[in-house]
Amino acid sequence: MKITVAVFFGCSSVEHEVSIISGVQAMHSLDREKYTVLPIYVAKNGDMLCGDALFDIASYKNIPALYQSCKRVWFCRENDRVFMKSRAAGLFKKEEAVAVDIALPVVHGTNCEDGSLSGYFEMLGLPYAGCDVLSAAVGMDKNVFKRTIAADDLPVLPAATITSLMWLEKRETVLACIRDGVGYPAIIKPVNLGSSVGISKVDTPADLEEAMELAFSFTDTVLAERAITHLREINCSVLGDRDACAASVLEEPVMHDEILSYKDKYLSGGKSGKTAGAPSKGMSSLQRKLPADLSPEKTAEIQDLAVRTFRSLGCSGVVRIDFLMDTADNDRVYVNEINTIPGSLAFYLWEASGLSYKELLDRILDLGFNRERRRKNLMFTIDTNLLESAGGLGGAKGAKGQ
Repeated sequence: MKITVAVFFGCSSVEHEVSIISGVQAMHSLDREKYTVLPIYVAKNGDMLCGDALFDIASYKNIPALYQSCKRVWFCRENDRVFMKSRAAGLFKKEEAVAVDIALPVVHGTNCEDGSLSGYFEMLGLPYAGCDVLSAAVGMDKNVFKRTIAADDLPVLPAATITSLMWLEKRETVLACIRDGVGYPAIIKPVNLGSSVGISKVDTPADLEEAMELAFSFTDTVLAERAITHLREINCSVLGDRDACAASVLEEPVMHDEILSYKDKYLSGGKSGKTAGAPSKGMSSLQRKLPADLSPEKTAEIQDLAVRTFRSLGCSGVVRIDFLMDTADNDRVYVNEINTIPGSLAFYLWEASGLSYKELLDRILDLGFNRERRRKNLMFTIDTNLLESAGGLGGAKGAKGQ
């Protein structure tokens, strides 16, 4: 019997379109002999759609037409199973229900990758692949992430967290904090976004106004972090869970500016000979050196840091961890950030490591089922009813026995 996998993608995020690309890639790579695939497109307004048109990347050029060709669906738990439900058009049409075995979230950014969607699955009691609520939330917030891994003695760059109110009312204090605690040049970036959205490099205090305005247009909190002048960026994926995990080969993205931009990541084309700018390839279209040109010793050092970072957060599934290397400081390496649901699920790094995308998805789903088996051994209720002996609930004066 096939396993029914609901693949979630889209959501209300500035990375909505990137998630669509990653989601469609994953759906086409799942082994159809093992899985029945339910595409669940979460529109920007929160509607959930399911239908065959969602397998075609071209369909997303016309969202109103998708609403016409797909069904709006919802999920509920009945008789210890989770069902996807929909109501067919017509006054006397019956409600349709499909049992779902596991969810595969392929979402990026706030309102989804930050633990929101994991929490939804937890409430439903639906097994799901990938990071749990805590590791996803910590991984999304760059400030909390840096503090968490720094407590485990992982190397991070000096940084300062600034709220929009601080910037408006205590600007001189903020400027002094960046000058003395971070230094110039500095990177200004939203604290909880990915895909290089809203990021700027500033060389002097005079550059801060425009950079802050851009970052605050996406979030209420920004991170000011020391910039490395002589920089190499190195990425590594980790696959597994708290019990066992392994690092992929390393890649070095090719940057066309001082910062790896959204355009570099998704619109730069690749080595395949296809038209540059074809968005359907997602992160796999990024120009990169794969494997990265590093010594065996430096490669092993970064892979070890990647595994330690993964374990520090208690991650599960597949992640990508991005590192910064200072070539002017004896190739010193810093952990930059983690992508708990990486673009294209980092399949290109695992293909280079000898694991096909189809096999990678099998492993990710197996890890989700393993977590669910552990969860079923836990106790979530106790055999008592506190309300049986409860008195009046009219407030402190009416309560008895207090």
